[in-house]
Amino acid sequence: MINVFLCSVVELPKIKNRAGNITVIDHLDNLLPFEVKRIFYLYDIPGGESRGAHAHKECHQFLIAASGSFEVLLDDGKTKRQVQLNRANLGLHIPPGIWASEINFSSGSICLVLASHTYNENDYLRDYNEYIKYINE
Repeated sequence: MINVFLCSVVELPKIKNRAGNITVIDHLDNLLPFEVKRIFYLYDIPGGESRGAHAHKECHQFLIAASGSFEVLLDDGKTKRQVQLNRANLGLHIPPGIWASEINFSSGSICLVLASHTYNENDYLRDYNEYIKYINE
């Protein structure tokens, strides 16, 4: 049974340098429990705004606050959990079947998303009542 506690925060490797840090995500590192097939990012989000508010049937997502900060409200239909992302070397794995909303963006934030599937509108559950029916089937 899918639940919000299966969503895990992963500390990514940080290579420190006096000129700035770098974080590398290599598929050989086994940091992600899926192969990345799509990468996108959200930006120019006004401070305090929200995004997301949907679930996926099959797609895994891995969210990183590449800049700034935001919170992710996770919901499995019974339990809610809120996770703050505010460091570029932290990521949140969201498995399929979890309703997720990105909320409380700081001004200038960038949300980087690594996804296990290419875009498919049929994979999305965008209505919360339909989501509840789907997970109870």
